[in-house]
Amino acid sequence: MAHKSLFIALNVLLACTALSSTGCVGFNQSGLGLLSIPIPVSPYFQDRKEDEFWIKERYDTVPILGPLSEGGPAVALDPPADDEVLRAMQRARPIEGGLPYLHETQWNNMRIVKEKIADYVDPPRFIPTIGPAQLHHAHYKCTIYFTEITNVGWPVPHQLKNEDAVEVIYIDHNHFHMVGNVDAGVNTNY
Repeated sequence: MAHKSLFIALNVLLACTALSSTGCVGFNQSGLGLLSIPIPVSPYFQDRKEDEFWIKERYDTVPILGPLSEGGPAVALDPPADDEVLRAMQRARPIEGGLPYLHETQWNNMRIVKEKIADYVDPPRFIPTIGPAQLHHAHYKCTIYFTEITNVGWPVPHQLKNEDAVEVIYIDHNHFHMVGNVDAGVNTNY
C-alpha cells in the first residue's frame, strides 16, 4: 500500500513539474529570475517610441548636399510633406489621449495649404563636423483647414462641431551645401 501511494505521489509531482515547465515560466529558464517573466507593455508606449524614431529618421536630420552651381538659382528642397505638417500640428495641439465615450476629438475634412515665406543661403563658413559649407534656409507657412468634432459624453451627452477650424504651423527646412572642391578637399571659393 505504501508503495502504491509513493508511486501516485511521484506521478503527481512529475505531472506538476511537467505542467509548470511549459510556456514562459518553468524550471528550464535561463536563470534571470523575475526578469525572465514577460511584462506586457501598453501599445501607447510602443507607438510613442515608433513615432519618435520616425521623426528622428525623417525630419530631425540636416542633409548635406553638393555645392551650389555658379549663377544658378538656390532653390530649397521639397516643401514639407503632409505627414510632417500633421505631426507638427499634433505636437502643437495634441489630439491623442481622449477618453472613449466621455470626451473625444476628431479632425475631419483636412486641407493643407503650404506657402514658402523665405528661401535664403547663408555665406560660407566652417562647420566642425562637415568642413566649409553654407546653410540653406527655407521657411514655410502651412495653413490647415479642417472640421473639428468634439464628442462629450458626460454629464450631458452632446457634440461640438467647428466646421471652420484653422491652424497655422510654421516649418523650417534647413540643409547644408558643401563649398569648394569637395573631391580634393581643397576650398577654392573663399
